Amino acid sequence: MSDDLFKALADPTRRTILDELTERDGQTLFEICSRLAVRHGLGSSRQAISQHLAVLEAAGLVRARREGRYKFHHLNTEPLRHIVTRWLAPERPETGA
Repeated sequence: MSDDLFKALADPTRRTILDELTERDGQTLFEICSRLAVRHGLGSSRQAISQHLAVLEAAGLVRARREGRYKFHHLNTEPLRHIVTRWLAPERPETGA
């Protein structure tokens, strides 16, 4: 799971998508594409953004919810918590070595 997470975070477009979902959660593909174009000058196709979203979903960073003909994308930060706690353990007392 960690490999998928790091792969997902390695791409700047995917990090920008996560930024957008942080600012406004629950967006459709159309909304995400529009915001990326207007706010970040990213002219990626809907298909390319859809593929980025699939990678983010596989890593568990995005969850999709269908409502009628619309698919809403939501940020899921839980996988990030696992990565952070992996290396940022509680302070341990120093041993006199």
